[in-house]
Amino acid sequence: MGHLGRRALHGVFLLVGVSVLSFVFFELAPGDFYAGVELNPQISPETLATLRARHGMDRSLPQRYLGWVESVLRGEFGYSLAYNGPVGPLLWPRARNTLVLTGLATLLTWGIAVPLGVWWAARSGRWGDRLCAVGSSVLLTVPDLVLALGLLLVAVRSGAIPTGGMVSPGFEELGAWDKVRDLGAHLLLPVTALVLGSLPVIVRHVRASMVEVLRSPFVRAARGHGIPARRLLFRHALPAAANPLISLFGFSVASLLSMSLLVEVVMSWPGLGPLMLEAILARDLYLILGPVMASTAFLVAGNLLADVLLLAADPRIRERQG
Repeated sequence: MGHLGRRALHGVFLLVGVSVLSFVFFELAPGDFYAGVELNPQISPETLATLRARHGMDRSLPQRYLGWVESVLRGEFGYSLAYNGPVGPLLWPRARNTLVLTGLATLLTWGIAVPLGVWWAARSGRWGDRLCAVGSSVLLTVPDLVLALGLLLVAVRSGAIPTGGMVSPGFEELGAWDKVRDLGAHLLLPVTALVLGSLPVIVRHVRASMVEVLRSPFVRAARGHGIPARRLLFRHALPAAANPLISLFGFSVASLLSMSLLVEVVMSWPGLGPLMLEAILARDLYLILGPVMASTAFLVAGNLLADVLLLAADPRIRERQG
C-alpha cells in the first residue's frame, strides 16, 4: 500500500474513533433529549419510556452505534429528535456553507501569508521585520471571540456590511452578478475574522522557514552569481522551504475549522457551528454527531491534500515511495 493509501486508511480509522468516542462521551453525560420533559407532571413515566423505546434509546450502546452506522451507509446519519427527521438532509447544506467559508478563508490566508512571510524574512533585522513582529504579536494576543465581536461591532456601527446570514431576502430574484455580489458581501465579515485570526501563526512559520533557507550556502552562492532578489526568493528559496509549510497546511485546516464554528455562531453564518450548538442545547445525539463527523472529514481531507502536495513538491518523497 502506498503512502497516500496508508494516510487514507488512517483517516478512516480516525473517523471511526471519533464516532465511537462521541457515543461514549454522550453516554457518560447526564440527561438526554427527554430529560427536560421529565419535569412535566402531565407526562407519565410510562409515556417517556415508550418514547425512548420508540427511538431506540433503551438499547445498549453497541446496538445504537451499529444502528447509526447502518443509517450512515444509507446517507441518513441517524434520526434527529429535535427536527423530527433524518440528520443527512439537515447536515449537507450546512456542511457546504462551512466548506465555502473555510475554503475561501484558507485560500486568502495562505495567499497573503506566503508573500508577506517571504517579504518579512528578506527584511530580517530591518524596520519591516520589527513592524511585522509587532503586528503579528498584537493579533496573536487577541482572542478569536473578541476579534469576531469587534468586527461585528464595526459592521453594525458602519451599516455598510451585512452582519448576519448568507444571503439577503429576495436572493433568488437577483441576477447572476447580483447574486455573486450579495454572497460576497455576506462572506466579507466572517472571512475577515478567520483570516485575521489564523494569519499571524502562518506568517511566522513562513518567515521562520524562509530565514533558515536564506542562511544556507546555496542561497549565498546564488547571490554571488548575481541572481535577482525576487527570483532568488520565489524561484529558489521558497521551494526549498516548502516542505514544512505544506505540512503546516493540513494543521491550518483544523485551526480554521475550529475557529469557523465560533465565527459562524457569532455572525449567524448558516454552517455547522449553529447546527452543533442547537444540537448540544437540545441533547440530540445524532444531530451532534453529524457536524462532528463532517468537521473530522474536512480535517482528514485537508491532511490528504497536504500529503498530495508534498508528493508533488518533493521528488525525494516520490523516490522513497517508489
